[in-house]
Amino acid sequence: MKIVNEVLKISTGSGVDIHDINREIRDLLRSHEISNGLAVVSSRHTTTALSINEFEERLVADIKTFIGELIPAGRRWLHNDIELRDCPEDEPENAHSHLAAMLLGSSESIPVVDGELQLGTWQSVLFIELDGPRERSITLQLWGE
Repeated sequence: MKIVNEVLKISTGSGVDIHDINREIRDLLRSHEISNGLAVVSSRHTTTALSINEFEERLVADIKTFIGELIPAGRRWLHNDIELRDCPEDEPENAHSHLAAMLLGSSESIPVVDGELQLGTWQSVLFIELDGPRERSITLQLWGE
């Protein structure tokens, strides 16, 4: 069995920014000739998330609205008391982003059969930026043969 470790780099936009990363994962499966196994995808940041869902323009807008209404940025969060924490002066007030990341999750494991991610017709692996814009990294570990 082969185990391959890769890192995807993504430049994200402002606020909540959602990226479909299926193509990048499929390209890596092909380049490493993994036909059957598992793709483990993991975010390396505390203010980003990964999820499997549909990447459709209106749903993406709904996801952004839902996150904003569920965990409002303007609410008083203790983590945002920058002056009471040991952190850089330019630290953003981003407690809402940390909380959303906890709810959404930071990794996904997807079976690979005959070189294809075993996802449903409308499913995509979504990388969700919650505190952009930033340069982000996603770890992929591909297991298989």
